[in-house]
Amino acid sequence: MFRGRYQHTIDPKGRLSVPAKFRDALAQYDGALIVVPNDYCLEVHPLEEWQRIETKLREQSIFNPEVRELSRLFISRAKDVSLDAAGRVLIPPDAREQAGLSKEVTLVGGGLPQFEVWDRGRFDEYERTRADRLPTLFERLSGLGV
Repeated sequence: MFRGRYQHTIDPKGRLSVPAKFRDALAQYDGALIVVPNDYCLEVHPLEEWQRIETKLREQSIFNPEVRELSRLFISRAKDVSLDAAGRVLIPPDAREQAGLSKEVTLVGGGLPQFEVWDRGRFDEYERTRADRLPTLFERLSGLGV
């Protein structure tokens, strides 16, 4: 899947060049992507992986208030985009704004079927303020047999 960190820029038109390693991971998909802002950054999902999330959500009761809230506050922000021939993604202005993205960004792949695009300063601060949690997270992972 997506692994590593890459520093890039978003050009004035809102285009983001996707690192070659991430493009290699995307090669198994058709280039259709979903971008969705979360609390901290912009998530980028291959359409096929995003559809799995939507399928799981549809399997839940529509009368569950948390399902409805998740649908309204998160799923509704999702935008269809695509990887162009030059390996770039055009990020819609409202998605950039909601994710707090400026020109300088860090792309973060954590071994999951999606990657994140962070404002570089925000990611640096996120990492700085949470670095002391790493030993506890390692301990949790060891309890899972990882």
